[in-house]
Amino acid sequence: MSAQPVTEQGRQTRRRIVAAATSVVAEKGALGASLDEVGARAAVSRSQLYHYFDDKTDLLRAVADATTDAVLAGQNELFAGLDSWEGLERWADTLVELQAKRGGRGGCPVANLVGQLGERDDDIRAVLASGFDRWEASLRAGLAAMVGAGELRPGTDVDWLAACTLASLQGGLVLPPARRDPRALRRALDGALALIAAHRPTC
Repeated sequence: MSAQPVTEQGRQTRRRIVAAATSVVAEKGALGASLDEVGARAAVSRSQLYHYFDDKTDLLRAVADATTDAVLAGQNELFAGLDSWEGLERWADTLVELQAKRGGRGGCPVANLVGQLGERDDDIRAVLASGFDRWEASLRAGLAAMVGAGELRPGTDVDWLAACTLASLQGGLVLPPARRDPRALRRALDGALALIAAHRPTC
């Protein structure tokens, strides 16, 4: 794995290359992304690409890292509100609305990379797995806060609920691209919310 640049200009160039590569991968898939196209979009030469990255696999690891960070950063505000039932519903509704705007296209960018690269490179798989761990941890923290606030019963297994919620989300993101129907995500998240609701106080 290549070392990080020591100068700000170098770091900016590297970020530009990663952004260009992420865009190409999102459009053409990881295996269809060429270094020539990445270089053209980033306005860098092939020699510059190899200055910042050892090879294409090294660049794809950086893409996996950047993609994971972007997906999670896009939910930071929603994660911060997961300490209440209303915040949990807002998180689910926002993800469903995003899928509806996309017409059911795209799925989960992180899961897409797992399918394309996870079985080919253990380092990339580890980066993506870490992203899912961070995603689940954010859900777990929100559910734990709901227990602390009395919105869920004491003793609720928040580890299990967080894992089930993430699994429901990922399953719900697989079907819309196949069916071009974002309602699959709505159903999946409604199921997760119903499971969580079963742990709310009864009075």
